[in-house]
Amino acid sequence: MSYEDGWAALDLEMPKRIPRTEYSATMHWDLMKVVTGIEVGIHSPDEVKKQAQIAFMRAWNFDFFWSTLIGHAEFGEWQSDMGHAEYAAGGVDRRDTIFSPFKTAEDVLSFDPWEKLGPKDQDELIRRFEAHYQASCEAHPFGVNMTGVYVTLVSGFIGLFGWDMLLLAAGTDQGRFGALANRYASWIQQYFDALAMSTVPVVMIHDDFVWANGPIFRPAWYRKYILLNYRKYVTPLRDAGKRVLFCSDGNFDEFVDDIAAAGFHGFVFEPLTDLRYVVERYGQTHVIVGNADTRVLLYGSQADIRAEVERCIALGRRCPGYFMAVGNHIPPNTPVENALYYNQVYEELCWR
Repeated sequence: MSYEDGWAALDLEMPKRIPRTEYSATMHWDLMKVVTGIEVGIHSPDEVKKQAQIAFMRAWNFDFFWSTLIGHAEFGEWQSDMGHAEYAAGGVDRRDTIFSPFKTAEDVLSFDPWEKLGPKDQDELIRRFEAHYQASCEAHPFGVNMTGVYVTLVSGFIGLFGWDMLLLAAGTDQGRFGALANRYASWIQQYFDALAMSTVPVVMIHDDFVWANGPIFRPAWYRKYILLNYRKYVTPLRDAGKRVLFCSDGNFDEFVDDIAAAGFHGFVFEPLTDLRYVVERYGQTHVIVGNADTRVLLYGSQADIRAEVERCIALGRRCPGYFMAVGNHIPPNTPVENALYYNQVYEELCWR
Protein backbone atom coordinates (compact mmCIF):
# COMPACT_ATOMS: atom_id res chain seq x y z
CA MET A 1 0.00 0.00 0.00
CA SER A 2 1.23 3.49 -0.83
CA TYR A 3 0.75 4.99 2.63
CA GLU A 4 2.60 2.17 4.34
CA ASP A 5 5.40 2.07 1.76
CA GLY A 6 5.80 5.84 1.84
CA TRP A 7 6.15 5.92 5.60
CA ALA A 8 8.44 2.88 5.63
CA ALA A 9 10.80 4.72 3.27
CA LEU A 10 10.64 7.92 5.34
CA ASP A 11 11.49 5.80 8.39
CA LEU A 12 14.36 4.11 6.46
CA GLU A 13 12.70 0.70 6.80
CA MET A 14 13.16 -0.35 3.14
CA PRO A 15 9.72 -1.38 1.87
CA LYS A 16 9.62 -4.35 -0.50
CA ARG A 17 8.49 -2.05 -3.30
CA ILE A 18 10.54 1.02 -4.19
CA PRO A 19 8.00 3.81 -3.62
CA ARG A 20 7.55 6.74 -5.98
CA THR A 21 6.18 10.20 -6.52
CA GLU A 22 5.90 12.41 -9.61
CA TYR A 23 5.56 16.12 -10.32
CA SER A 24 3.29 17.83 -12.89
CA ALA A 25 2.02 14.53 -14.30
CA THR A 26 -1.41 15.42 -12.92
CA MET A 27 -1.46 18.41 -15.30
CA HIS A 28 -0.86 16.13 -18.31
CA TRP A 29 -4.51 15.70 -19.29
CA ASP A 30 -3.90 13.44 -22.27
CA LEU A 31 -1.85 11.08 -20.12
CA MET A 32 -4.50 11.02 -17.41
CA LYS A 33 -7.21 10.34 -19.98
CA VAL A 34 -5.36 7.25 -21.22
CA VAL A 35 -4.46 5.97 -17.75
CA THR A 36 -7.83 6.54 -16.08
CA GLY A 37 -10.33 6.33 -18.95
CA ILE A 38 -11.86 9.60 -17.74
CA GLU A 39 -12.59 12.19 -20.43
CA VAL A 40 -10.64 15.13 -19.04
CA GLY A 41 -8.90 18.15 -20.52
CA ILE A 42 -7.77 21.67 -19.79
CA HIS A 43 -11.32 23.00 -20.09
CA SER A 44 -13.01 20.27 -18.02
CA PRO A 45 -14.87 21.26 -14.85
CA ASP A 46 -12.74 21.28 -11.71
CA GLU A 47 -14.57 18.31 -10.22
CA VAL A 48 -13.77 16.19 -13.30
CA LYS A 49 -10.12 17.25 -13.15
CA LYS A 50 -9.89 16.32 -9.46
CA GLN A 51 -11.55 12.97 -10.11
CA ALA A 52 -9.07 12.19 -12.89
CA GLN A 53 -6.09 13.35 -10.84
CA ILE A 54 -6.99 11.14 -7.88
CA ALA A 55 -7.63 8.15 -10.15
CA PHE A 56 -4.30 8.76 -11.89
CA MET A 57 -2.30 9.01 -8.66
CA ARG A 58 -3.88 5.79 -7.44
CA ALA A 59 -3.16 4.03 -10.74
CA TRP A 60 0.47 5.14 -10.71
CA ASN A 61 0.72 4.36 -6.99
CA PHE A 62 2.00 7.69 -5.67
CA ASP A 63 3.48 7.16 -2.20
CA PHE A 64 4.00 10.76 -1.20
CA PHE A 65 2.65 14.10 -2.31
CA TRP A 66 5.03 17.04 -2.60
CA SER A 67 3.40 20.16 -1.16
CA THR A 68 4.24 23.50 0.43
CA LEU A 69 1.98 26.26 1.73
CA ILE A 70 4.13 29.37 2.11
CA GLY A 71 4.98 30.93 -1.24
CA HIS A 72 5.45 34.25 -2.99
CA ALA A 73 1.95 35.45 -2.14
CA GLU A 74 3.11 35.79 1.47
CA PHE A 75 4.95 38.96 0.43
CA GLY A 76 1.84 40.91 -0.58
CA GLU A 77 2.64 44.26 -2.18
CA TRP A 78 6.38 43.58 -1.90
CA GLN A 79 6.26 40.66 -4.32
CA SER A 80 7.94 41.13 -7.70
CA ASP A 81 6.37 39.69 -10.85
CA MET A 82 8.76 38.34 -13.48
CA GLY A 83 5.96 37.05 -15.70
CA HIS A 84 5.68 33.36 -16.58
CA ALA A 85 6.50 31.30 -19.66
CA GLU A 86 4.12 28.68 -21.05
CA TYR A 87 4.33 25.38 -19.18
CA ALA A 88 0.84 24.06 -18.52
CA ALA A 89 -1.33 22.49 -21.21
CA GLY A 90 -2.86 25.14 -23.43
CA GLY A 91 -0.39 27.76 -22.16
CA VAL A 92 -2.90 28.84 -19.52
CA ASP A 93 -0.08 29.78 -17.15
CA ARG A 94 1.57 32.30 -19.49
CA ARG A 95 1.81 35.73 -17.90
CA ASP A 96 3.47 38.73 -19.54
CA THR A 97 3.16 41.14 -16.63
CA ILE A 98 6.50 42.29 -15.20
CA PHE A 99 6.72 44.49 -12.11
CA SER A 100 8.95 45.07 -9.12
CA PRO A 101 8.57 47.48 -6.19
CA PHE A 102 12.39 47.51 -6.00
CA LYS A 103 14.05 49.97 -8.37
CA THR A 104 17.66 50.11 -7.19
CA ALA A 105 20.24 47.88 -5.50
CA GLU A 106 19.92 50.11 -2.43
CA ASP A 107 16.19 49.36 -2.27
CA VAL A 108 17.06 45.68 -2.01
CA LEU A 109 20.01 45.94 0.35
CA SER A 110 18.11 48.13 2.82
CA PHE A 111 14.95 45.98 2.81
CA ASP A 112 13.84 44.87 6.27
CA PRO A 113 11.18 42.13 6.21
CA TRP A 114 10.36 42.71 9.87
CA GLU A 115 9.45 46.31 9.05
CA LYS A 116 7.71 45.72 5.71
CA LEU A 117 6.15 42.28 6.20
CA GLY A 118 5.78 42.35 9.96
CA PRO A 119 5.67 39.72 12.70
CA LYS A 120 3.19 36.88 12.32
CA ASP A 121 0.71 35.49 14.80
CA GLN A 122 2.12 32.09 15.74
CA ASP A 123 -1.24 30.49 16.50
CA GLU A 124 -2.54 31.60 13.11
CA LEU A 125 0.51 30.14 11.36
CA ILE A 126 0.03 26.84 13.17
CA ARG A 127 -3.64 26.81 12.16
CA ARG A 128 -2.76 27.48 8.52
CA PHE A 129 -0.17 24.73 8.35
CA GLU A 130 -2.42 22.18 10.04
CA ALA A 131 -5.37 23.09 7.80
CA HIS A 132 -3.21 22.75 4.68
CA TYR A 133 -1.88 19.39 5.83
CA GLN A 134 -5.34 18.08 6.72
CA ALA A 135 -6.74 19.19 3.37
CA SER A 136 -3.96 17.25 1.61
CA CYS A 137 -4.68 14.18 3.73
CA GLU A 138 -8.36 14.35 2.84
CA ALA A 139 -7.59 14.84 -0.86
CA HIS A 140 -5.29 11.79 -1.07
CA PRO A 141 -5.29 9.68 2.09
CA PHE A 142 -3.61 6.78 0.27
CA GLY A 143 -0.09 8.25 0.59
CA VAL A 144 2.14 10.38 2.79
CA ASN A 145 1.24 14.08 2.84
CA MET A 146 3.10 17.14 4.02
CA THR A 147 3.19 20.91 4.16
CA GLY A 148 6.06 23.34 4.19
CA VAL A 149 7.78 26.49 2.99
CA TYR A 150 8.65 27.30 -0.63
CA VAL A 151 10.33 30.69 -0.07
CA THR A 152 12.95 29.46 2.38
CA LEU A 153 15.72 31.95 1.56
CA VAL A 154 17.06 32.31 -1.99
CA SER A 155 13.60 31.46 -3.36
CA GLY A 156 12.29 34.15 -1.04
CA PHE A 157 14.70 36.61 -2.60
CA ILE A 158 13.57 35.60 -6.09
CA GLY A 159 9.94 36.18 -5.14
CA LEU A 160 10.64 39.50 -3.47
CA PHE A 161 13.20 41.09 -5.76
CA GLY A 162 13.15 39.21 -9.07
CA TRP A 163 16.35 37.93 -10.64
CA ASP A 164 17.64 41.23 -12.04
CA MET A 165 17.47 43.19 -8.80
CA LEU A 166 18.62 40.20 -6.75
CA LEU A 167 21.80 39.78 -8.79
CA LEU A 168 22.44 43.52 -8.96
CA ALA A 169 22.25 43.80 -5.17
CA ALA A 170 24.43 40.72 -4.65
CA GLY A 171 27.07 42.12 -6.97
CA THR A 172 26.94 45.57 -5.40
CA ASP A 173 27.83 44.57 -1.83
CA GLN A 174 28.05 40.92 -0.82
CA GLY A 175 28.47 41.81 2.85
CA ARG A 176 25.26 43.82 2.97
CA PHE A 177 23.58 41.18 0.84
CA GLY A 178 24.56 38.63 3.49
CA ALA A 179 23.15 40.86 6.22
CA LEU A 180 19.90 40.97 4.21
CA ALA A 181 19.93 37.17 4.08
CA ASN A 182 20.22 37.05 7.87
CA ARG A 183 17.36 39.52 8.29
CA TYR A 184 15.14 37.51 5.98
CA ALA A 185 16.11 34.26 7.70
CA SER A 186 15.19 35.66 11.10
CA TRP A 187 11.80 36.71 9.69
CA ILE A 188 10.99 33.41 7.95
CA GLN A 189 12.08 31.54 11.09
CA GLN A 190 8.62 32.36 12.47
CA TYR A 191 7.14 29.88 10.01
CA PHE A 192 9.52 27.07 10.91
CA ASP A 193 8.94 27.64 14.62
CA ALA A 194 5.19 27.40 13.99
CA LEU A 195 5.67 24.19 11.99
CA ALA A 196 7.63 22.76 14.91
CA MET A 197 4.69 23.46 17.22
CA SER A 198 2.14 22.00 14.79
CA THR A 199 0.93 18.42 14.53
CA VAL A 200 2.24 18.10 10.95
CA PRO A 201 4.64 15.11 10.77
CA VAL A 202 6.42 15.80 7.46
CA VAL A 203 7.85 19.16 6.38
CA MET A 204 9.13 20.11 2.92
CA ILE A 205 11.69 22.92 2.87
CA HIS A 206 12.13 24.19 -0.68
CA ASP A 207 14.81 26.63 -1.82
CA ASP A 208 16.02 26.99 -5.40
CA PHE A 209 19.39 28.17 -4.17
CA VAL A 210 21.58 27.17 -7.15
CA TRP A 211 21.55 27.28 -10.94
CA ALA A 212 21.74 24.44 -13.45
CA ASN A 213 25.54 24.70 -13.47
CA GLY A 214 25.97 25.10 -9.71
CA PRO A 215 26.27 27.95 -7.20
CA ILE A 216 24.97 31.41 -7.99
CA PHE A 217 27.26 33.00 -5.38
CA ARG A 218 30.64 32.05 -3.95
CA PRO A 219 30.44 28.83 -1.93
CA ALA A 220 31.92 30.57 1.11
CA TRP A 221 29.07 33.10 1.01
CA TYR A 222 26.53 30.27 0.99
CA ARG A 223 28.14 28.63 3.98
CA LYS A 224 28.18 31.88 5.95
CA TYR A 225 24.73 33.22 5.15
CA ILE A 226 22.55 30.42 3.72
CA LEU A 227 23.54 27.08 5.19
CA LEU A 228 23.93 28.30 8.77
CA ASN A 229 20.39 29.63 8.56
CA TYR A 230 19.14 26.32 7.16
CA ARG A 231 20.46 24.68 10.33
CA LYS A 232 18.48 27.18 12.42
CA TYR A 233 15.32 26.31 10.48
CA VAL A 234 15.75 22.57 10.86
CA THR A 235 16.74 22.41 14.53
CA PRO A 236 13.31 23.09 16.09
CA LEU A 237 11.66 20.81 13.54
CA ARG A 238 13.95 17.90 14.36
CA ASP A 239 13.60 18.58 18.07
CA ALA A 240 9.83 18.28 17.59
CA GLY A 241 10.19 14.90 15.85
CA LYS A 242 9.31 16.03 12.32
CA ARG A 243 10.63 14.44 9.13
CA VAL A 244 12.31 17.31 7.28
CA LEU A 245 13.13 17.12 3.56
CA PHE A 246 15.12 19.59 1.47
CA CYS A 247 14.25 20.32 -2.17
CA SER A 248 16.02 22.44 -4.76
CA ASP A 249 16.20 22.63 -8.53
CA GLY A 250 19.57 22.89 -10.23
CA ASN A 251 22.93 21.35 -9.36
CA PHE A 252 23.77 21.45 -5.65
CA ASP A 253 26.60 18.88 -5.71
CA GLU A 254 28.78 21.50 -4.00
CA PHE A 255 26.45 21.57 -0.99
CA VAL A 256 25.13 18.03 -0.56
CA ASP A 257 27.30 17.48 2.51
CA ASP A 258 26.30 20.87 3.92
CA ILE A 259 22.61 20.04 3.51
CA ALA A 260 23.10 16.78 5.38
CA ALA A 261 25.09 18.55 8.11
CA ALA A 262 22.28 21.09 8.51
CA GLY A 263 20.09 18.25 9.78
CA PHE A 264 17.75 17.46 6.90
CA HIS A 265 16.42 13.91 6.79
CA GLY A 266 16.47 13.74 3.03
CA PHE A 267 17.05 15.23 -0.41
CA VAL A 268 14.63 15.92 -3.27
CA PHE A 269 16.48 16.94 -6.42
CA GLU A 270 16.72 17.11 -10.19
CA PRO A 271 19.03 14.95 -12.35
CA LEU A 272 21.51 17.83 -12.39
CA THR A 273 22.57 16.83 -8.88
CA ASP A 274 24.60 13.60 -8.80
CA LEU A 275 22.43 10.73 -7.56
CA ARG A 276 25.43 8.40 -7.35
CA TYR A 277 27.25 10.70 -4.93
CA VAL A 278 24.16 11.15 -2.74
CA VAL A 279 23.58 7.39 -2.66
CA GLU A 280 27.20 6.58 -1.86
CA ARG A 281 27.39 9.11 0.97
CA TYR A 282 23.85 9.07 2.38
CA GLY A 283 22.04 6.08 0.92
CA GLN A 284 21.74 4.29 4.27
CA THR A 285 21.00 7.32 6.42
CA HIS A 286 18.78 9.67 4.40
CA VAL A 287 15.64 9.78 2.29
CA ILE A 288 16.49 10.23 -1.40
CA VAL A 289 13.89 11.23 -4.01
CA GLY A 290 14.66 11.17 -7.74
CA ASN A 291 16.23 11.62 -10.15
CA ALA A 292 15.22 10.36 -13.60
CA ASP A 293 15.72 12.97 -16.33
CA THR A 294 12.57 14.30 -17.98
CA ARG A 295 14.55 15.05 -21.15
CA VAL A 296 14.85 11.31 -21.70
CA LEU A 297 11.05 10.98 -21.58
CA LEU A 298 10.66 13.99 -23.86
CA TYR A 299 13.15 13.03 -26.56
CA GLY A 300 14.45 9.52 -25.94
CA SER A 301 13.66 6.11 -27.35
CA GLN A 302 12.21 3.28 -25.30
CA ALA A 303 15.75 1.94 -24.88
CA ASP A 304 16.83 5.32 -23.52
CA ILE A 305 13.89 5.42 -21.10
CA ARG A 306 14.59 1.90 -19.86
CA ALA A 307 18.24 2.74 -19.34
CA GLU A 308 17.34 5.87 -17.34
CA VAL A 309 14.95 3.99 -15.04
CA GLU A 310 17.51 1.21 -14.64
CA ARG A 311 20.16 3.77 -13.68
CA CYS A 312 18.01 5.22 -10.90
CA ILE A 313 16.70 1.89 -9.64
CA ALA A 314 20.17 0.34 -9.61
CA LEU A 315 21.48 3.18 -7.47
CA GLY A 316 18.44 3.40 -5.20
CA ARG A 317 17.58 -0.27 -4.75
CA ARG A 318 19.75 -0.77 -1.65
CA CYS A 319 18.78 2.56 -0.10
CA PRO A 320 16.02 2.09 2.50
CA GLY A 321 14.62 5.61 1.96
CA TYR A 322 14.75 5.79 -1.83
CA PHE A 323 11.77 7.06 -3.85
CA MET A 324 11.62 6.90 -7.65
CA ALA A 325 10.64 10.11 -9.43
CA VAL A 326 11.26 12.05 -12.61
CA GLY A 327 13.32 14.71 -10.91
CA ASN A 328 12.41 17.65 -13.13
CA HIS A 329 8.71 16.91 -13.75
CA ILE A 330 6.63 15.17 -16.41
CA PRO A 331 5.30 18.22 -18.31
CA PRO A 332 2.22 18.18 -20.56
CA ASN A 333 4.31 18.04 -23.76
CA THR A 334 5.79 14.65 -22.79
CA PRO A 335 4.73 12.05 -25.39
CA VAL A 336 2.04 9.92 -23.79
CA GLU A 337 3.59 6.69 -25.04
CA ASN A 338 6.91 7.63 -23.43
CA ALA A 339 5.31 8.39 -20.08
CA LEU A 340 3.41 5.11 -20.22
CA TYR A 341 6.57 3.19 -21.03
CA TYR A 342 8.43 4.91 -18.19
CA ASN A 343 5.73 3.75 -15.79
CA GLN A 344 5.80 0.24 -17.28
CA VAL A 345 9.53 -0.08 -16.67
CA TYR A 346 9.22 1.34 -13.16
CA GLU A 347 6.50 -1.19 -12.30
CA GLU A 348 8.64 -3.98 -13.72
CA LEU A 349 11.72 -3.04 -11.69
CA CYS A 350 10.29 -1.55 -8.49
CA TRP A 351 10.21 -4.76 -6.44
CA ARG A 352 13.24 -5.38 -4.30
